[in-house]
Amino acid sequence: MTKVKFLILGAGPTGLTFARKLKDAGENSFLVLEKEEVAGGLCRSVEVDGSPFDIGGGHFLDVRRPKVNEFLFRFLPESEWNLYERDSRIELDQMTISHPFEANIWQMDMEHQISYLISISGAGCNRKEPMPERFVDWIKWKLGEKIAEDYMLPYNQKMFADELNELGTYWLEKLPDVSFEETLRSCLAHKAYGTQPGHASFYYPKKYGYGEVWERIAKSMPDHVLYGQTVNTIDCDKRQVRVASGECFEADHIITTIPWNEFVHISGMPEELTSSIRELKSSAVETRYVPDNLDTAAHWIYIPGRDKPYHRILVRHNFCEGSRGYWLETRRERCAEYKGDENFRYMNEYAYPLNTINKPEIMRDLLKFAESRNIIGLGRWGEHNHYNSDVVVERAMKLADDCIDKCWYSYGE
Repeated sequence: MTKVKFLILGAGPTGLTFARKLKDAGENSFLVLEKEEVAGGLCRSVEVDGSPFDIGGGHFLDVRRPKVNEFLFRFLPESEWNLYERDSRIELDQMTISHPFEANIWQMDMEHQISYLISISGAGCNRKEPMPERFVDWIKWKLGEKIAEDYMLPYNQKMFADELNELGTYWLEKLPDVSFEETLRSCLAHKAYGTQPGHASFYYPKKYGYGEVWERIAKSMPDHVLYGQTVNTIDCDKRQVRVASGECFEADHIITTIPWNEFVHISGMPEELTSSIRELKSSAVETRYVPDNLDTAAHWIYIPGRDKPYHRILVRHNFCEGSRGYWLETRRERCAEYKGDENFRYMNEYAYPLNTINKPEIMRDLLKFAESRNIIGLGRWGEHNHYNSDVVVERAMKLADDCIDKCWYSYGE
């Protein structure tokens, strides 16, 4: 039995940030358990065809959280990153336009512009119609029939689930209404208007994949990160975790950043909660390398078309210095459509948490109970929320700071 004050499950961006902040504060009674042989989680990188390949898909460091960047630059200095202005595009039939869709309709021919403008003017949100409850109806209400049918619905089907009405709409409410006035203005002025998307400016390492920064953080505290430790069971009452080798760890506080479904057995938790965990859904996504260069300046391209299995192209040679080729992201259920491709590929069993209708209630009750036992779910998988890496770093920094200040605290208040 190994006993520590803090036990952190998972050496991805969330777990490593929390651990490093403890270390910075002089706390040494902590361990990080990682099932892989290298740190980084979904942000790990490997070398493919002589250049970095991010096996978890496209991960970039957004500029919008300077405290996060300041923290990460301690380990991979800013001089070792390139700064880019985002160039992302959407491939639609025989056309390619810039992202976001509604701000760049002006790049289409006149007939398409007119049809999309008419559709936007008739969107339910612009006509002050009641907000629908079902996902598909909500998308049409928010964006208009044509953008929904041509882009948003097929793209979400390819990325998340074939049956979109299994998803809730609560996570979409942050999307701004598609403004007919701004869309018309952009068509007349041949210029994008409206809100900029995330990662409008972003950093990517000059000589490495995105996984390099996480490996460096892990290497900065080698005595605290244990690799090859697959967590099997957790005892909520005793705050004990057992790994596949049979070794047991006990802690005053457990921070779990791994998917709740990874626990083979959970004891000390009400049956209704353990049953509800099995209702949490996620998607598995394959990343696949293609050695050819593309004739585009885009960093990535969204592919809503149903005729292609993949939903996104990451154009590696446009953001990773000295590299060539690109990689594809494809939901597992669609990978069978590939034929005769022997290029490198990697399947991420846990890529995106799915925002199913009942997820908020499940996670609310689960996290509340776990917290009552000094077990905190944190990050994309601990909270089952589609957070980007900069967001989980920020959340881990906040939790660590509050733990240090108060020894413990009620996370989320």
